[in-house]
Formats: sequence, structure tokens, C-alpha cells
Amino acid sequence: MDMKLEFIKDYVQGGLADKLLSAKCALDELTLEVPAEHWLEVARFLRHDEVLGFTQLIDLCGVDYLTYGDVEWDVTTASRSGFSRAVSGGNGADPFDFEGQEEKPAFDGKRFAVVIHLLSVAHNIRIRVRTWCEDNDFPVVPSLVEIWSSTNWYEREAFDMFGIMFSGHPDLRRILTDYGFVGHPFRKDFPLIGHVEMRYDAEQKRVIYEPVSIEPRVLVPRTIRADQRSPAVEEHDD
Repeated sequence: MDMKLEFIKDYVQGGLADKLLSAKCALDELTLEVPAEHWLEVARFLRHDEVLGFTQLIDLCGVDYLTYGDVEWDVTTASRSGFSRAVSGGNGADPFDFEGQEEKPAFDGKRFAVVIHLLSVAHNIRIRVRTWCEDNDFPVVPSLVEIWSSTNWYEREAFDMFGIMFSGHPDLRRILTDYGFVGHPFRKDFPLIGHVEMRYDAEQKRVIYEPVSIEPRVLVPRTIRADQRSPAVEEHDD
């Protein structure tokens, strides 16, 4: 472990012992877990503490853990059957036979999280901080705009894509989708084909929305290789 990260970990645990859920170092990265009720307090400490000085927030994003750990295919090896491994699935069941599939139990964990990445310019150190939304039906965490102004658009993006609310945000509204868009595209239960499609109607002389006409399909995941090469590169490698 980097000695700087080890010091930061011990220092933060000493200053925020009762405000942290955990502080873990893995792959030379430090991740702090913070309950939503202490989200602002921890953020202020990391930003304004003279020893730490995490003055720059370089990223904020939402995460949906609805299907976390639900692996449908083994993508560590290639298959001669190609697309059929996605169509047939790992257990031979038809993925499009929705009536014959068993209904999954309701998700009983905390579904949504907010993750920020901070940079201390003075010490050239980066850390990750994560908090969990307490309510899966109405996910909300306090806004960090008053601490790092750069979070303004990041939080709007997380709201737009994941439906996570940020209390205290000065102007929380959609930033990437259309004005009348329904739903949040990055949620795991949002269909890949969407709910509606739009086109220009020559008779009405305006853009209209219609139910999506694309048939549902199963996508084949890319084969993961140790050297990070894609299958196409490997096939033509001399």
C-alpha cells in the first residue's frame, strides 16, 4: 500500500471514527463508506481539513446495485457457439420465455449509491467516497454544491440517469434527456430499447412520440481476456 494512502486512512479514521462505516484500501486505492446522515459533515472535513486538503471534486456518479452479482454468462472464455450462448443462456432456458421463468425475489438491500472521487492537489492523492440512499423508492442524499461547486452538473446527471434526488441542490433538473422523458435510463430495470421512440411526422409537421418498435433482444457480452485484447484483434494477430 502507498504510504500516503495508509497515512490518509489512519488520519481520516482518527478524525471521523464515528462518522464512517468503513475505510478500505484495495489496488492502491482508498475507499471511504459514509452513511447518508453524515455525508455533508464528512465532505466538509475532507475539503477543509488543512492536512488533507481535498479541494477538488473530479467526479460524482450514481450507482444502481439492483442486479449486482447476478451473472448470466461466463465471459472469461470464448465459445464456439457464439451468439447462441446468449440466446440459450447458461442453463439452457429460453431467456424470452418470461412466463416460464421464476419471479425473482424483491430486492432487499440498499439499491442506490452516490460515489465521489476527490483530489488533493497539494499532496497529489485521490480517494473515493461512497454513500448509500436509505430509501430505494425515493433515493435522496444531501447536495454537495455548497462544498464543491463542480458537483452542480454531476448531481444533475445522477438525478437524470438514476433518479437520485439531491436535497439542497439549487437547480435540480434533467441535463441529458429530453424535457418530457419518462424514467431514468441508467437504472438496471430500464429497458435497453427504451419505452418510446420519436420521429418527424410530415403530416403533423412536428416530432411525435410512439411506442418503441424494436423487438427485445439479448446482447452477447464481450469476452474478457487477460491481455485486454478484443476477440477481433486476437483473430488477426500474427
